[in-house]
Amino acid sequence: QLQLVESGGGLVPPGGSLRLSCAVSGFTLNYAIAWFRQAPGKEREGVSCISGPRADEYYADSVKGRFAISRLNSDNNNTVYLQMNNLKPEDTAVYYCAASQLRYSLCAQFRLPEGSHYLGQGTQVTVSS
Repeated sequence: QLQLVESGGGLVPPGGSLRLSCAVSGFTLNYAIAWFRQAPGKEREGVSCISGPRADEYYADSVKGRFAISRLNSDNNNTVYLQMNNLKPEDTAVYYCAASQLRYSLCAQFRLPEGSHYLGQGTQVTVSS
């Protein structure tokens, strides 16, 4: 059983940066970890994903070159980070981290496999002047 807890959201002006964290309990390298976001009135969309022993990275076209995902794994600390730079108003959303052993679905398709994923509670990111 995994538990995911996001943190690091907040209010930032356009062009600013934030780093989101997703603390994962029960993590093993069998799981891929992804970041999704959902803006008001819009569908949830995949943003970035990290998977496997080599920490393969995946990004949505809308964030390539601006966002970077990374992973810290140790005995006492399993955390996935999302460094977000050059933020734009359209990045405003609730950001969720998700985990699944169905790594292709989660990372290559940015799809939450029904009945086979874990999802955190989310953290709000607002980009506004």
